[in-house]
Amino acid sequence: MNHRLNRRTLLQASGVSLSLPLLESMQPLQGAAINAPPQRMVFVCTTLGLHPPLLWPQTPGADYESTPYLELLKDHRQDFTLFSGLSHEDQTGRQPHDSEMTWLTSARKPGMGGFRNTISVDQLAAARLGYVTRYPSLSLGTAKAQSQSYTSGGVMIPAQTSPSRLFAQLFLQGKAAEVQTQKRKLDDGRSILDELGEQTKVVRRQVSGADNQLLTDFLDSVRAAEATITEVQGWLDKPKPQVAAEPPADIPDLRDLIGRAQLLMDLVPLIVQTDSTRVVSVMIQDHFVVPQVEGVTGNHHNLSHHGQDRSKIAQLEKIETEILKCFGSLLSQMKEKPEQGGTLLDNTSILFGSNLGNANAHHARNLPVFLAGGGFQHGRYVAQKQGRDAPLCNLFVTMLNQAGLPTESFGQSNGTLSW
Repeated sequence: MNHRLNRRTLLQASGVSLSLPLLESMQPLQGAAINAPPQRMVFVCTTLGLHPPLLWPQTPGADYESTPYLELLKDHRQDFTLFSGLSHEDQTGRQPHDSEMTWLTSARKPGMGGFRNTISVDQLAAARLGYVTRYPSLSLGTAKAQSQSYTSGGVMIPAQTSPSRLFAQLFLQGKAAEVQTQKRKLDDGRSILDELGEQTKVVRRQVSGADNQLLTDFLDSVRAAEATITEVQGWLDKPKPQVAAEPPADIPDLRDLIGRAQLLMDLVPLIVQTDSTRVVSVMIQDHFVVPQVEGVTGNHHNLSHHGQDRSKIAQLEKIETEILKCFGSLLSQMKEKPEQGGTLLDNTSILFGSNLGNANAHHARNLPVFLAGGGFQHGRYVAQKQGRDAPLCNLFVTMLNQAGLPTESFGQSNGTLSW
């Protein structure tokens, strides 16, 4: 009779031990539970939109016809779903591009008087996951610290814009003295928080009931900070993952919009494969310069407001073509990395789109939205009913549930999105 062997079985004799190779008898019994790869989420926003006539097919479903922009992604047709008719309501803000702030939150009337942003979907996921990874989330940007990631208090989390520094932060082990310095900083932070907590006990006896409620909120924040410090300290003693990739060199020239975006796309597969985080947001920003794209002589922002000028649209197409190629390269890299009978893309939901459906008119309706990977059934163009957009937040809820984070609602959602 054959017996099932444990994968950790060793041959041992005279103080010598030898690990066995993976044998048939070590395979799990049919139906036995095995550790599945973690589910991740990546959000990529190109803030100046995509020219609609070059993107949308006329025919919904699996047999949708190709378009100039979809032709660039033809090798990945079965790996993504294209959605039209999704948006957030009340996105007209104080400034024409204020919808950038709310693409991942859906807060209404961005930038208007009294506006306070709400938590973004990536930060909700990060808060639910906690420090199961070294970083609960990472926010990246191609040009500046502006991001689309917001805490529950409506505070923006600054984007990291240096691929070289991010690579070092994730994969290069610091010197022992540097690690000890960081630990001392964390210890100092904790001692300060402890001191603040003691002082509030005295203050409580001297203030009103309303002020005591404010103090309670404050102390909750203190306790959350203490918990964060404890988690971070635990990760300082763990070695960083080793990767074969060479550290990237930063591109200082803001005109190289595509090169800077591509560096971030190249980092995303390394980030998720090493389980450095399971939540990533990337913002492809307006660099306010003429991008280094052959045949382009105009500022990207100005070209997006083309006024139906054919020469401007032709230049805009060249820029957006290169951005879509960056997205395609991300999909290619994710598909090339195997993971437990599938690929990295199978276990990573990638949302690529924009906060503007028509940049020429600053409209934040009918947003371009691609969802790739994540174990979803793909290969379709899903067009929502004409007349009124469906909540983009319904797709956010679907993504959260697919990632193993049970969620009934988020932002403006009124259900989930199925197709």
